[in-house]
Order: sequence, then C-alpha cells, then structure tokens
Amino acid sequence: MKLPVYQIDAFTSRLFAGNPAAVCPLEEWLPDETLQAIAAENNLSETAFFAPENGGYRLRWFTPSVEVDLCGHATLASAFLILNRLSPGAARVDFQTRSGPLSVERDGERLRMDFPSRRPERCEPHPFLIQALGRAPREVLCSRDYLAVYASEAEVESLRPDMDMLQRVDRFAVIVTAPGDEDDFVSRFFAPSKGVPEDPVTGSAHSTLIPFWAQRLGKKTLKARQISRRGGELWCEDRGDRVSIGGQAVLFMEGSILLPG
Repeated sequence: MKLPVYQIDAFTSRLFAGNPAAVCPLEEWLPDETLQAIAAENNLSETAFFAPENGGYRLRWFTPSVEVDLCGHATLASAFLILNRLSPGAARVDFQTRSGPLSVERDGERLRMDFPSRRPERCEPHPFLIQALGRAPREVLCSRDYLAVYASEAEVESLRPDMDMLQRVDRFAVIVTAPGDEDDFVSRFFAPSKGVPEDPVTGSAHSTLIPFWAQRLGKKTLKARQISRRGGELWCEDRGDRVSIGGQAVLFMEGSILLPG
C-alpha cells in the first residue's frame, strides 16, 4: 500500500528555514496506531493527516509521540498542499479539527489561518520552571502552555533550557517571548515531554502570543519572528476570540510511504 507524503517548510519563503511538516493526504482514515507510527518514523515535530469530510477536510496532527489538539505550521503546510497542488483554483480551505473549525485563505503570496485565541492569565509557575529555563523571566502566565516573558530578544535567544527538567513541568509546553529588535515580538517554544525539545516555528503558540502582545503593545496587527535556529516569520492579527496568523510555505520533498498489506 502506497501513501503519498509531502514535506513542506512552513512560515518561510525559502527552503531549509521555517518549520518542516510532513503532510499525508488520505482517502479514508487509517488506524490511529498506524498514524502515530508514521509520525514517529518521520520524526518531525508534526505530521499532518487529512481526509475529505463534508465538502472540506478532517485534519489531525501527530508529534513523534502524541496526537495534539492544535498545530499551526502543519495546518499551513496542509493548506499549502491543497491550494497549490490538489485544488489550485480554490481560494480557501476549511478543516474540521480537535480545536473546532479552522480555515485558511489566500492572502497574496501568503496564506492566512483563522485560529482560536488562547489569552494567557497570571498563574503560579511550576517550581521547576524557572530553574529549567536557566534565567528568571519578568513574568509568567498560562494558557495551554506556560508563557515566560523576558525583557529583550537577546535574553530569549541566549536561553539554553534544561530539557530533562523542562519535561517535569505541568503544562503542555513552554513559550518564551520578548519584544523584538526589528519585529513586534519574538518567541521560542519548548515541548520536550511531547517529543519536541524545541519547535522551529509554532503557529499554535501564537494563539496565546497574539492576544498577549496586542494588549501589551496596544495594536491589533503585529509582525512576529520565532528565533529558533531555522527561524520563521508570522503576520498576526488579534480578532477578539479568534486570531489570524499569516505565513508562507515551500515544498521541499514528495514521495510515498510503503505500508504493509
């Protein structure tokens, strides 16, 4: 059995940057254990699977170790594949997901995703969090993830977290962020307990970052950069209970997965 697979670099306009996602279009769903095994074999931060449903698609995302409820770069990569290869005449694609309906529209050279907003609130951090990060942030907030806020881009860039210790904190992941030198804000994202020590570019984190920085900076439209080694650019807008996240993508590779039976 042959299963098509594509590897797409998301949140970038050039190869070898942004966040690589594997994307597997399906005609019908395979067993969950097979989907998880494929994601583990791909060993990328996310593998996306989608299949037709009600005029759109059902979309699911897997890290090498777990299925997740929201993923930005693999959604962008999936939409890029559909709008540029599978349905090149379409202006929009609609997905049903574990986080509800998500849509992606063309926006010039970019694609713009409509995502839920996850506004962070002040919280008491896990006792290992600050020690794991290696430098105390100015403040810590929570949504699905911890949000650790630093004073400068240089501080965020210099962090070298203890990944073993970071696995012991009590949230899905840890976002670190600061005002940008040239962008409105920068960030990094760590989820070692989910099989992703540092994610190159994390769309789902911006469901939290956008409402936080929109309020902090007093502006609805923002430019963001994730300052991982590969790096990525995101064009953001706060829309109340939703956020808009825009970016580009590039096809790196296509091929087939050979499944038994």
